[in-house]
Amino acid sequence: MAEEERKKAILLADATKMIAVSSTNADLILPWKITLDNTTIPIIITDQDGNIIDQEGHYYGDKNIKYNEARKEAVLLRELGKMKKKGDPIVINLGEGQIQYLYYRESYLLRNLRLFPFVQMLVIFLFIGIAYYAFSASRKAEQNQVWVGMSKETAHQLGTPISALMAWIEILKLKDIDPGLIQEFEKDIQRLEKITERFSKIGSAPELLQTNVVEVLSSTINYLKSRFSNKVKFETSFDENLVCTAPLNMALFSWVIENLCKNAINAMENNHGKIIISISKKEENIRIDITDTGKGIPKSQFKTIFQPGYSTKKRGWGLGLSLAKRIIEIYHKGKIFIKQSEINKGTTFRILLKKG
Repeated sequence: MAEEERKKAILLADATKMIAVSSTNADLILPWKITLDNTTIPIIITDQDGNIIDQEGHYYGDKNIKYNEARKEAVLLRELGKMKKKGDPIVINLGEGQIQYLYYRESYLLRNLRLFPFVQMLVIFLFIGIAYYAFSASRKAEQNQVWVGMSKETAHQLGTPISALMAWIEILKLKDIDPGLIQEFEKDIQRLEKITERFSKIGSAPELLQTNVVEVLSSTINYLKSRFSNKVKFETSFDENLVCTAPLNMALFSWVIENLCKNAINAMENNHGKIIISISKKEENIRIDITDTGKGIPKSQFKTIFQPGYSTKKRGWGLGLSLAKRIIEIYHKGKIFIKQSEINKGTTFRILLKKG
């Protein structure tokens, strides 16, 4: 197409020459038709001194160039500069030492066609992106179904041994058994019932009730203190009488705190260290920080640590933090992330909850 436009420009130059040197109107029909038929190629004709020939008489100095009459000269000069950069002009020899030059540029159609491969590539990449997104969404939905099925099946399987244990405790109460020991057994069964309740809620929209976050934190921390060795020190930097209400599902939120604390303990050398829990109220949210004195997390793992299957332990499925993120961000519409971490010094997880 570029070559065809070049031939057409040469033909226009010949037609212009015929118009300029013709002495009779009868000879002008064909050249005028040639010039009038050019409705696509922008051209400018100059004299031998480089001055643009204005539209007067039989000559025309510009065609297929859009401009406002007030800015005509500036536009034509700018276009002429672009045409000169494109290549040499076509010389129109009018004889008797008179020479004109025809400059031209590719038509808008040809210029747009040059962009077509890029547009085509953009469409292809867009299609690939949509296909990848659809594939990822499909895989994620499939993973969610697996998670939901596994959770509900776990809850179902726990139900039978819990019922059996409750029956055994009733039998033990009839025996000469230390009541304190039986009480501890009952606490553990209650704990198993709570775990069963948590698993049963995965995959369904949990009920959120206006709850004092401080009370849930205190209750969870007190439970954890009695289940871990004295090597782990729990510290709180909030007043237990403080009231910070937020829409919560107590069972699931407590699970998140437990997961974060258990991960913190696993990160401590010989399970020896300190966990600090703080809470503060801001204008729009409640901030909960859980800081440990463990081995820390590299910055490159700040996001991957929340992905399913990620684990630094030889045992475990790597679902704890992934479940925590799901519970906070999907069910409670909050945020959970690593606020800061230093290798061999510790890590701070932050939870953001919307105020009630």
